[in-house]
Amino acid sequence: MAAARRNVRLEIGGGRLEAAWWGPEPEAAPTMVLLHEGLGSVSLWRDFPERLAAATGLGVFAYSRFGYGQSDPAALPRPLTYMHEEAREVLPRVLDAAGVRRCVLLGHSDGGSIAAIHAGSFQDTRVRGLVLLAPHFFVEEAGLAAIRAAKQAFETGDLRARLARHHRDPDLAFRGWNGAWLDPGFPRAFDLQPDIAHIRVPVLAIQGEADPYGTVEQLRLLEREAYCPVDGLVLPGVGHNPHQDAPEAVLAAVSEFTGRLFGLHEPGPANAQ
Repeated sequence: MAAARRNVRLEIGGGRLEAAWWGPEPEAAPTMVLLHEGLGSVSLWRDFPERLAAATGLGVFAYSRFGYGQSDPAALPRPLTYMHEEAREVLPRVLDAAGVRRCVLLGHSDGGSIAAIHAGSFQDTRVRGLVLLAPHFFVEEAGLAAIRAAKQAFETGDLRARLARHHRDPDLAFRGWNGAWLDPGFPRAFDLQPDIAHIRVPVLAIQGEADPYGTVEQLRLLEREAYCPVDGLVLPGVGHNPHQDAPEAVLAAVSEFTGRLFGLHEPGPANAQ
């Protein structure tokens, strides 16, 4: 039976964030916390959260960052360290406000980077593991070319209209992300090797081989630099959205990872206290 979506609003630092829950409450089971991509939102996860809840038995929680979805606006231009600020200043408050007790951070693209920064910056005992879908740890020229192509699609194609279905202010959402990544100073500001080296929880990282925004070198850096256990999965023919391009493979990998993680260290979702 599909988990019904429960919409909530979180008060964070004087602003309000759009958020939603699927599956068990945090006192009944561990939680999968979803961190969206650079143009994402709660609604852009589509049916993935309910499928994830069904596959893992975990509660699933997602929120739209400031400036995205139906959350309150963010100031532009975004600082080049916007992912670090989200990971270190906003995400801890979100976990507090949502009442999260035990969780895995599942981040896609920018959200994967935010998850890695958070885990590399704090020993947050709530966070038991990371699932990273197409994460970025450093800037690649091929990725910048794809971001420049997205700018063209937003200005002259239908990308703005498509984003407008999911964001209160599609211009703010797009320009905040695109402007930061295309700033000449961004490659110097964005180097997550130090954060990777301080992650102390298990990681599942999934990379599509046909991802225009990042190559398998992102995954290889994680495998080389991390001291924590890393399970890497490369999916042939899959692009930047593994959970949409290959949902069955992703759900199976995440379910196995979380089952092993919580089965080893505490009661599993079926009998959590």
